[in-house]
Amino acid sequence: MRKKLPPRRSDCPISYALDFVGDKWTLIVLRDLIILRKRYFQEFLDSEEKIASNILAGRLKQLEAAGMVTRQNDPEQARRVIYRPTDKAVNLLPAMLELVRWSATYDPQTAAPPAMVKRIAEDRDAMAADIRAALAAGAPPGKPS
Repeated sequence: MRKKLPPRRSDCPISYALDFVGDKWTLIVLRDLIILRKRYFQEFLDSEEKIASNILAGRLKQLEAAGMVTRQNDPEQARRVIYRPTDKAVNLLPAMLELVRWSATYDPQTAAPPAMVKRIAEDRDAMAADIRAALAAGAPPGKPS
């Protein structure tokens, strides 16, 4: 059964965006899908934030209901599911990269690679295009460049 979307709080565009990505975990899951190119449930669980499996399952279902994630059975192992971001999710990439840059500016303990932060500052759109190309090519999970 498909999960219902949350009721709208208002017609404010920021409120609308927060209805989809405004909780503690959703942007982390999207980061893993889009920037780090993770595809399998266990790969998400292995992230350093240590999301609980029930929370992860709920976020993936919410993202699927919102049209931001698709799921399909892995053709090599039918019992495994592959998660992929849709264009709707990938279109958040510029905002996500700006959040990385903002956080790197104000967080002295940031784990953001300095080369990545510099690249975002110099040409965020080119970096976003490279990430989109890696997604389209089915590049394996990895660190952002």
